[in-house]
Amino acid sequence: MKAVKIKNITIGNGAKIAIQSMLNVPTTDIASALSQISRLAGAGCDIVRLAVPDNAAAEAMKTIIEKSPLPVVADIHFDYRLALKCIEYGVHKIRINPGNLGGEERAAEVARAAKAAGIPIRIGVNGGSLESGLLEKNGGDLARAMVESARGHIEILNRYGFDDIVLSMKSSDVKTTISAYRLARSEFDYPLHIGVTEAGTTEEGIIKSAIGIGSLLADGIGDTIRVSLTDDPVEEVKAAKLILKALNLYGDCVNVVSCPTCGRTKIDLIPIANAINSAVENIHKKLKIAVMGCVVNGPGEAADADIGIAGGDGCAVLFRKGRIVKKIPEDKIIETILEEIERGQDL
Repeated sequence: MKAVKIKNITIGNGAKIAIQSMLNVPTTDIASALSQISRLAGAGCDIVRLAVPDNAAAEAMKTIIEKSPLPVVADIHFDYRLALKCIEYGVHKIRINPGNLGGEERAAEVARAAKAAGIPIRIGVNGGSLESGLLEKNGGDLARAMVESARGHIEILNRYGFDDIVLSMKSSDVKTTISAYRLARSEFDYPLHIGVTEAGTTEEGIIKSAIGIGSLLADGIGDTIRVSLTDDPVEEVKAAKLILKALNLYGDCVNVVSCPTCGRTKIDLIPIANAINSAVENIHKKLKIAVMGCVVNGPGEAADADIGIAGGDGCAVLFRKGRIVKKIPEDKIIETILEEIERGQDL
């Protein structure tokens, strides 16, 4: 598979899966844009995208690109001149639909400028905005129609010597999205930017994204991801990290497993599990922590955990790799777990 570079981030060809998000403040509000980028960087985002709907936004991009701690992608629709201006100002990637720039020659100008600047172009195909007649031509199969649309756009860029391409083909329908990306992976060797578009508000959007993105990643499909939520973009990054962690694709991190609790549980496990989750969020060690409500779900079921606790009556036992170490009072559980993580070399 091909690989592309977005400033200092490589996607494709086995590189670490990059997390993306898109700002939801006006690009012309430079201070707010940079503040949001800083928050996204702190949350673990790798690449940010900004809407560039007009010339004022394109002008603002100059300062944003210069000051952003993360690689910046310009999201362009219809006006090829905005893409050219962003490229001139040093943007790290362009997202376009070559078919809506007003003619092939205009797409060619963007391709030539991007090639000269050494930056990639993402061809972004959306199920809701396909070229006229494509869906009918493919018998109503939206996934196949999106892949055919992508193929046509690739051919436009290739005709002008441009091949530094990333592909996306998103639908708001989860099954269609999965089908489209599976078909794309079988036909193209470009890096794939995956996600379910217009996934919805936080709770529903996370579920849709976890199913769509997670299914593809489990199949080895996907090189960079964006979880689309009607919420603060930081929540998109948090959700993306959790999806990657669930598939052991995030790198060194603490994986907390905890039981759902039942009538046997005699400690206040839910706040304990939540507190441990929060405490380990930014710890970069490859560890598995088990927070279990009783001995039934304790050292036996969680024997592979590096560290674990199993609740008793107002207390818990601490275990390492299934071996019980000591009994600890309930009010010392969180403190003890964090001390054990800090002792890392003994685990």
